[in-house]
Amino acid sequence: MRMSKVHDPNEHHDHTGHDHDPNEQDVHDTLNHIVPPRIYIIVGSALLVLTGFTVWASFVDMGALNPVVALAIACFKASIVVLFFMHVKYSSKLTKLTVFSGLFTFAVLIALTMADYFTRAWGRW
Repeated sequence: MRMSKVHDPNEHHDHTGHDHDPNEQDVHDTLNHIVPPRIYIIVGSALLVLTGFTVWASFVDMGALNPVVALAIACFKASIVVLFFMHVKYSSKLTKLTVFSGLFTFAVLIALTMADYFTRAWGRW
């Protein structure tokens, strides 16, 4: 008959809140990334400059390119927000793959919508 060992709650504890051997690496230590405030100031300033550029571009008559320029600036600003404020830049490959798959799905849906829109027989009914 085998006797099971009773778990001693104080075993392998150094009273730091970790329940693993002190020589083992804590998984959470490798997942957290601390971004210095300087990066947030630079990113925030870049977003403000890009917002000013968007306002400036709205007053310039570029014909059919006005929405294209506005959307390009908006996409660039959204990328900055996702990369830095949502910490995707410092995340795991799985998180980056998840973000990319969402963007890819969005691009496919837009492409299918545009394919339908451009192949319609507008005014030929």
